[in-house]
Amino acid sequence: MLSSKAKYAVRAAAMLAERAEREEWTQTAVVAEHERIPRKFLEAILVQLRDHGFVESRRGSHGGHRLSRDPTEISVADIIRVFDGPLALTPCASVTRFRPCTDCVAIEECRLQHLMRQARDAVAGVLENSSLASLTVPQRRQKRAAGTAAQPRNTAATMSARRS
Repeated sequence: MLSSKAKYAVRAAAMLAERAEREEWTQTAVVAEHERIPRKFLEAILVQLRDHGFVESRRGSHGGHRLSRDPTEISVADIIRVFDGPLALTPCASVTRFRPCTDCVAIEECRLQHLMRQARDAVAGVLENSSLASLTVPQRRQKRAAGTAAQPRNTAATMSARRS
Protein backbone atom coordinates (compact mmCIF):
# COMPACT_ATOMS: atom_id res chain seq x y z
CA MET A 1 0.00 0.00 0.00
CA LEU A 2 1.03 3.55 -0.60
CA SER A 3 1.97 5.58 2.43
CA SER A 4 0.04 8.75 3.22
CA LYS A 5 3.24 10.67 2.53
CA ALA A 6 3.49 9.26 -1.02
CA LYS A 7 -0.20 9.98 -1.73
CA TYR A 8 0.13 13.53 -0.44
CA ALA A 9 3.31 13.99 -2.51
CA VAL A 10 1.58 12.88 -5.72
CA ARG A 11 -1.40 15.15 -5.02
CA ALA A 12 0.83 18.14 -4.24
CA ALA A 13 2.99 17.53 -7.31
CA ALA A 14 -0.14 17.22 -9.47
CA MET A 15 -1.35 20.59 -8.22
CA LEU A 16 2.02 22.13 -9.08
CA ALA A 17 1.72 20.46 -12.50
CA GLU A 18 -1.58 22.28 -13.09
CA ARG A 19 0.22 25.59 -12.58
CA ALA A 20 3.38 24.63 -14.49
CA GLU A 21 2.22 25.99 -17.83
CA ARG A 22 1.79 29.44 -16.29
CA GLU A 23 5.13 29.03 -14.46
CA GLU A 24 3.46 30.11 -11.23
CA TRP A 25 5.09 29.88 -7.84
CA THR A 26 2.61 28.31 -5.44
CA GLN A 27 2.79 28.89 -1.72
CA THR A 28 2.76 25.94 0.66
CA ALA A 29 -0.37 27.22 2.40
CA VAL A 30 -2.29 27.24 -0.90
CA VAL A 31 -1.31 23.63 -1.70
CA ALA A 32 -2.04 22.51 1.87
CA GLU A 33 -5.51 24.07 1.86
CA HIS A 34 -6.47 22.99 -1.66
CA GLU A 35 -5.28 19.40 -1.23
CA ARG A 36 -6.19 19.12 2.48
CA ILE A 37 -2.67 18.17 3.52
CA PRO A 38 -1.39 19.11 6.98
CA ARG A 39 0.95 22.05 6.38
CA LYS A 40 3.94 20.81 8.41
CA PHE A 41 3.69 17.41 6.73
CA LEU A 42 3.51 19.10 3.32
CA GLU A 43 6.57 21.23 4.07
CA ALA A 44 8.62 18.07 4.72
CA ILE A 45 7.27 16.49 1.52
CA LEU A 46 8.17 19.54 -0.57
CA VAL A 47 11.70 19.55 0.86
CA GLN A 48 12.13 15.90 -0.20
CA LEU A 49 10.75 16.65 -3.67
CA ARG A 50 13.16 19.58 -3.94
CA ASP A 51 16.10 17.47 -2.75
CA HIS A 52 15.30 14.89 -5.45
CA GLY A 53 15.13 17.54 -8.18
CA PHE A 54 11.39 17.54 -8.85
CA VAL A 55 10.54 20.88 -7.26
CA GLU A 56 12.14 24.32 -7.02
CA SER A 57 11.46 26.62 -4.12
CA ARG A 58 11.86 30.34 -3.59
CA ARG A 59 11.46 32.39 -0.43
CA GLY A 60 9.54 35.60 -0.09
CA SER A 61 6.09 36.98 -0.65
CA HIS A 62 6.25 36.10 -4.35
CA GLY A 63 7.89 32.76 -3.66
CA GLY A 64 6.66 29.27 -3.13
CA HIS A 65 7.19 26.06 -5.06
CA ARG A 66 6.96 24.95 -8.66
CA LEU A 67 8.00 21.91 -10.66
CA SER A 68 11.58 22.01 -11.88
CA ARG A 69 10.76 19.98 -15.02
CA ASP A 70 7.92 19.63 -17.45
CA PRO A 71 5.07 17.64 -15.81
CA THR A 72 4.98 15.28 -18.81
CA GLU A 73 8.52 14.18 -17.90
CA ILE A 74 7.77 13.25 -14.29
CA SER A 75 5.98 9.96 -13.73
CA VAL A 76 3.84 9.08 -10.75
CA ALA A 77 6.27 6.19 -10.17
CA ASP A 78 9.14 8.69 -9.81
CA ILE A 79 7.32 10.47 -7.00
CA ILE A 80 6.22 7.29 -5.22
CA ARG A 81 9.76 5.86 -5.26
CA VAL A 82 11.06 8.95 -3.43
CA PHE A 83 8.76 8.25 -0.48
CA ASP A 84 8.02 4.53 -0.51
CA GLY A 85 11.01 3.05 -2.32
CA PRO A 86 10.68 0.27 -4.90
CA LEU A 87 7.31 -0.58 -6.44
CA ALA A 88 7.86 -4.33 -6.02
CA LEU A 89 5.99 -6.35 -3.38
CA THR A 90 9.12 -8.35 -2.53
CA PRO A 91 12.80 -7.37 -2.68
CA CYS A 92 13.57 -10.23 -5.09
CA ALA A 93 11.16 -8.70 -7.64
CA SER A 94 12.58 -5.18 -7.44
CA VAL A 95 14.33 -3.73 -10.46
CA THR A 96 15.92 -0.82 -8.60
CA ARG A 97 16.81 -2.52 -5.28
CA PHE A 98 16.98 -6.25 -5.96
CA ARG A 99 18.03 -8.55 -3.14
CA PRO A 100 16.94 -12.02 -2.03
CA CYS A 101 14.13 -12.16 0.52
CA THR A 102 15.30 -12.73 4.09
CA ASP A 103 13.52 -16.10 4.27
CA CYS A 104 14.68 -17.23 0.82
CA VAL A 105 16.28 -20.69 0.69
CA ALA A 106 17.41 -20.54 -2.95
CA ILE A 107 16.30 -17.75 -5.28
CA GLU A 108 16.56 -19.95 -8.37
CA GLU A 109 14.00 -22.34 -6.79
CA CYS A 110 11.57 -19.65 -5.59
CA ARG A 111 7.97 -20.36 -6.53
CA LEU A 112 6.85 -16.76 -6.00
CA GLN A 113 9.51 -14.61 -7.66
CA HIS A 114 8.08 -14.92 -11.18
CA LEU A 115 4.60 -13.96 -9.97
CA MET A 116 5.94 -11.07 -7.91
CA ARG A 117 7.86 -9.78 -10.95
CA GLN A 118 4.67 -9.90 -13.02
CA ALA A 119 2.82 -7.94 -10.33
CA ARG A 120 5.67 -5.41 -10.13
CA ASP A 121 5.73 -5.03 -13.91
CA ALA A 122 1.97 -4.45 -14.06
CA VAL A 123 2.03 -1.79 -11.33
CA ALA A 124 5.14 -0.15 -12.75
CA GLY A 125 3.62 -0.16 -16.24
CA VAL A 126 0.69 1.91 -15.05
CA LEU A 127 2.60 4.26 -12.74
CA GLU A 128 5.59 4.84 -15.02
CA ASN A 129 3.28 5.63 -17.93
CA SER A 130 1.24 8.10 -15.90
CA SER A 131 2.82 11.53 -15.84
CA LEU A 132 1.95 14.33 -13.47
CA ALA A 133 0.43 16.07 -16.48
CA SER A 134 -2.07 13.19 -16.85
CA LEU A 135 -3.32 13.90 -13.32
CA THR A 136 -4.24 17.48 -14.18
CA VAL A 137 -7.13 16.42 -16.43
CA PRO A 138 -10.26 15.79 -14.36
CA GLN A 139 -11.33 12.14 -14.31
CA ARG A 140 -14.76 12.76 -15.88
CA ARG A 141 -13.20 14.45 -18.91
CA GLN A 142 -10.62 11.65 -19.23
CA LYS A 143 -13.37 9.01 -19.29
CA ARG A 144 -15.47 10.96 -21.80
CA ALA A 145 -12.47 11.56 -24.05
CA ALA A 146 -11.54 7.88 -23.92
CA GLY A 147 -15.17 6.91 -24.57
CA THR A 148 -15.25 4.50 -21.64
CA ALA A 149 -17.94 4.05 -19.07
CA ALA A 150 -17.07 3.75 -15.42
CA GLN A 151 -16.53 0.13 -14.42
CA PRO A 152 -18.08 -1.20 -11.22
CA ARG A 153 -15.76 -1.72 -8.30
CA ASN A 154 -14.83 -5.27 -7.36
CA THR A 155 -16.92 -5.55 -4.24
CA ALA A 156 -18.09 -8.85 -2.80
CA ALA A 157 -21.49 -8.31 -4.46
CA THR A 158 -20.10 -7.64 -7.94
CA MET A 159 -17.58 -10.48 -7.64
CA SER A 160 -20.29 -13.02 -6.74
CA ALA A 161 -22.53 -11.67 -9.53
CA ARG A 162 -19.73 -12.18 -12.06
CA ARG A 163 -19.10 -15.74 -10.91
CA SER A 164 -22.73 -16.68 -11.52
